[in-house]
Amino acid sequence: MNEEAANTVIWIIESIPYGSVATYGQIAEIAGLPRRARFVARVLSTSPDAASLPWHRVIRADGRIAPRPSADEQIKRLQAECVEVIDGRVNLSRYQWSEQ
Repeated sequence: MNEEAANTVIWIIESIPYGSVATYGQIAEIAGLPRRARFVARVLSTSPDAASLPWHRVIRADGRIAPRPSADEQIKRLQAECVEVIDGRVNLSRYQWSEQ
């Protein structure tokens, strides 16, 4: 894994504001890694800093919460930030982060 690219991905994830979400692909695009959404997922799953990152703000391109053991925790954390999660999905037009 490219350490510089991984560090960039981590920095971007840290930048997602409270009450907003970003998609894996969006983070990859901002990092200059178009079409590398899986790289973003890998960084999140292997980073020793992952627990301290706002990982719960990263979701799939269709607004769904990725199926994994921590999905319920992710939903709870998003709801605590007033992000509505309906049937495991976040309304991207309302909650997606715009870095501008």
